[in-house]
Amino acid sequence: MSDRLAQARAWLRQDPDPETRDELAGIITRAAAGDEAAVTDLDDRFRTRLAFGTAGLRGALGAGSNRMNRVLIAQAAAGFAGYLLQRAQGGVPTVVIGYDGRRNSRRFALDSAELYAGAGLRAILLPRMLPTPVLAFAVRHLGADAGVMVTASHNPPNDNGYKVYLGGADAGSQIVSPADAEIAAHIERVADAGDIGVLPRSDAYEIAGEDVVDAYIAATAAVAPAPLGVQEMRWVYTAMHGVGWETFSRVVRSAGYPAPRVVEEQRDPDPTFRTVAFPNPEEPGAMDLSFARARAADAEFVLANDPDADRLAVAVPDSGADGGWRRLTGNDVGLLLGWRAARAAQGTPGASLACSLVSSPGLAAIAERYGLDFHETLTGFKWISRAPGMVFGYEEALGYLVNPDVIRDKDGISAAVAMLGLAADARLRGTTIAGLLDELAAEIGHFASGQVAVRVEDLAVISGIMSSLRAQPPAAFGQRSVASAEDLAAATDGVPACDVLRYGLSDGSRVIVRPSGTEPKLKIYVDARGASAEEARAAVAAIESAVRDLLAERS
Repeated sequence: MSDRLAQARAWLRQDPDPETRDELAGIITRAAAGDEAAVTDLDDRFRTRLAFGTAGLRGALGAGSNRMNRVLIAQAAAGFAGYLLQRAQGGVPTVVIGYDGRRNSRRFALDSAELYAGAGLRAILLPRMLPTPVLAFAVRHLGADAGVMVTASHNPPNDNGYKVYLGGADAGSQIVSPADAEIAAHIERVADAGDIGVLPRSDAYEIAGEDVVDAYIAATAAVAPAPLGVQEMRWVYTAMHGVGWETFSRVVRSAGYPAPRVVEEQRDPDPTFRTVAFPNPEEPGAMDLSFARARAADAEFVLANDPDADRLAVAVPDSGADGGWRRLTGNDVGLLLGWRAARAAQGTPGASLACSLVSSPGLAAIAERYGLDFHETLTGFKWISRAPGMVFGYEEALGYLVNPDVIRDKDGISAAVAMLGLAADARLRGTTIAGLLDELAAEIGHFASGQVAVRVEDLAVISGIMSSLRAQPPAAFGQRSVASAEDLAAATDGVPACDVLRYGLSDGSRVIVRPSGTEPKLKIYVDARGASAEEARAAVAAIESAVRDLLAERS
């Protein structure tokens, strides 16, 4: 206990934030007096560090090495600066910094800009809070060596994060191994030195001009300009209390589409996310206000961005759904956008479609139908963005890359424009987004997907389930026997190792099990194909039920 108290006091001495200093000082006082809850709290905050990996940093705000705070951000910025200087081999690296509307995002971005400038880098801070795709775009647009986005995307309100991109040969993609380990080693050396107060800072950073935002808007509007003849579309948009509306509304005007009916309660940035329990369009209830607005407006469809606008959700009227509206799955949207891209790229040598290994096998069917190459990657756009010849890439968690020539990351705004183009074309032909799904199924067959997600308080529960599945592999999921089983924990054929189990079932369906990379969740993905939509959906439902039974046995 004395070592933990000493560790906490050393942290307290270097913390420049009065809020987290007061927070930590109170915990130290109570722990020193023998308060067991405070002792446990202190141990949780200092028993480890938030790990820097290929997703950067992400975690709850608060004092301590296992939280997001100004000390941790300073260590990360100084370490990343050291990595960039070493990588530049004598040149002056350029790094662009962006931030969203979450608590402390601007403060973390300012700290980073001062530390990068103090380390001798050219640091460029975006002019205000903006969507993550604008930062990803700016890395390439400005020819920067790196980019940093302060965001926790769709995580709970008290989280924040630090997402890192690399320019040059990496073309503005998120970092992958071994860069993550090399950056982490630089950060560790800064942390071991023990006092962020001695790190050089400078206010000689630049503020990017509005021309960067204007260029993003122009490039994004060009993804799918409104077709001639579309004068009216009744549609609803929500920014989910994030930073998407200002930028997206300008893109919509520039592309020539009718303005949406906006969910006003969720239009502007709000770090408390006051109208949703969880600011993720995938979560139950998150789109309830959107559906209410859509019913009132007799809307044709709904588009929703997550808080940093790098993801897109789409919903359509459905008389059989609760409330009369159904959110399409990420695979539904991904296949529609992939179909759009495939038709445009047909006949282009080397053009490919790409998706993560947990996304629908329907994308491979589209690629085959239109004579394109297909690449299945590990989860995350850091991998999808690197697929050779990619003209479109997606992952089922509402992430879509539709404009790879200018941005190498998922982008919920450009994806929304592409969906507007599809909806407008469908409207001119007398059909709907739901009708487009039927047309696609007529071409490639009926694919259905589902997911069982287990959210936990203790990550050991997830590791326990994964260990159990490895030690005693399931022989069947309900009435469907397991025909093949793969454990991707070992690297094979140049594919890095990942904590994924994949099962092929006797009827051609599949089940994939993996821990989430950004949330305390175990995710189980189910895909099936049938002679009809009803048959495919019934197969998914049956397998999902079997998955739940298996998890109940193994938990």
